[in-house]
Amino acid sequence: MSAAQSQRGLGGLAYLAFVSALGVYFTFNAVQGDYGMFARVAIHAEAEGLRAERDRLSAELAEMENLTHRLSDTYLDLDLLDQQARDVLGYMRADEIAIR
Repeated sequence: MSAAQSQRGLGGLAYLAFVSALGVYFTFNAVQGDYGMFARVAIHAEAEGLRAERDRLSAELAEMENLTHRLSDTYLDLDLLDQQARDVLGYMRADEIAIR
């Protein structure tokens, strides 16, 4: 085997090692990197959690808007007003018994 053939064999081996290292690097980043599969799964899970929280807050907001409307000047719910006075101010009628 001559020196030229040995040099060409080492060059091919170095090229193969370089290409393999690049392949391993890009594969690792495709799975574990900032924009990889695991990051995508984590982002989707966080988005689902945030959607659930948004829906819960929307329902809570709708309930508060309903209560606010029922106590507004244009529409007054006397039962709700009585309940709020009892809860907030601690009022009760003389013929009622409070059990705590």
